[in-house]
Amino acid sequence: MIISYQGVQSFKVQFGDTILAFDPVSKKSKFKANNFGADIALISLNHPDMNGVDQVNRGEKQAFIINGPGEYEIQGVFIKGLFSSSGYGGSEHINTIYTVNFENMNLCFLGALGNTEIPSETKAGIDDIDMLFVPIGGNGTLNAAEAYKFAVSLEPSIIIPMNFDEKSLKTFLKEGGDEGVKPIEKLTIKKKDLEGKEGEIIVLSEQ
Repeated sequence: MIISYQGVQSFKVQFGDTILAFDPVSKKSKFKANNFGADIALISLNHPDMNGVDQVNRGEKQAFIINGPGEYEIQGVFIKGLFSSSGYGGSEHINTIYTVNFENMNLCFLGALGNTEIPSETKAGIDDIDMLFVPIGGNGTLNAAEAYKFAVSLEPSIIIPMNFDEKSLKTFLKEGGDEGVKPIEKLTIKKKDLEGKEGEIIVLSEQ
């Protein structure tokens, strides 16, 4: 599995020929929008910074779009969308947390989560996480301190921060006692690489 960070909350996750896009940035956003073909696009929040479905279709390749709670199975990928909330952009939104079982690994994407008081049924749906993607920048999403505390409570093997600036990243790493962590260009990982990891923070540099 190869994971690369496209900015804001956008990630490209690839295994073999299958490509997943999480929260692709729209052309209408003030942030840079990257264009790449995907098989499945998961949208956590209906906002231009995160709903760029126009950016993941290439030629005849049309992505299967998931933009809300529910259970899905596409091309051998098992996905659950779970309800939560966000104050991103200054107003209240429905935010969808996604759990994805992909090549025997469990990914949990918190989207633009703004409140750690998530519904009990949502909390029950988050279990046995290999990789957790967590927003840390505040401004309607979790701030760095509460993001780290919440991330650790979910007991993932790896924590990948997103939606941050230099200040929030520094605070997040300090909370985790990992000030020495340096960003890497992409994460290439297999299930066996997760053995023995408990809450290890990995920072990806924006592509």
